Amino acid sequence: MKSSLKKYLLIVLGSLSLALGAVGIAIPVLPTTPFLLIALFCYLRSSQRLYDWLIHHRLFGTYLYNYVTFRAVPLQTKIFALVLLWAGLITSIILVDLLSVRLILLVVGVVVSAHILLLKTLSKERLKSPPPPAADAPPNETVK
Repeated sequence: MKSSLKKYLLIVLGSLSLALGAVGIAIPVLPTTPFLLIALFCYLRSSQRLYDWLIHHRLFGTYLYNYVTFRAVPLQTKIFALVLLWAGLITSIILVDLLSVRLILLVVGVVVSAHILLLKTLSKERLKSPPPPAADAPPNETVK
């Protein structure tokens, strides 16, 4: 009974984290990567099917696989993330009149930018390596 409850709680937590990570793509102050990593961890501990789905997801899969496996991201991803981050932050800074909020946004931008820039850049050779096939995939076939 306890393991069943734990499994469902992890699935709910993973799904909530995935939703917050997806929202974080559009809202620069909400971090995407930590929420996606939490979702991946929760799914790994509770549902192989959901873990395989997320690690092979069209939008998040390759990014998560590269981040977890190589602790690195492609240069193009770094550039896109920084442009999107600062576009959102500058827009927010312009729209908000409170100096304290503007300063907090600026600090968040600097810290997140430093984190992105300190990540290793994924080499082109490793960039071509796909995630391993899903656990329930037939042998010699990859998940699309």
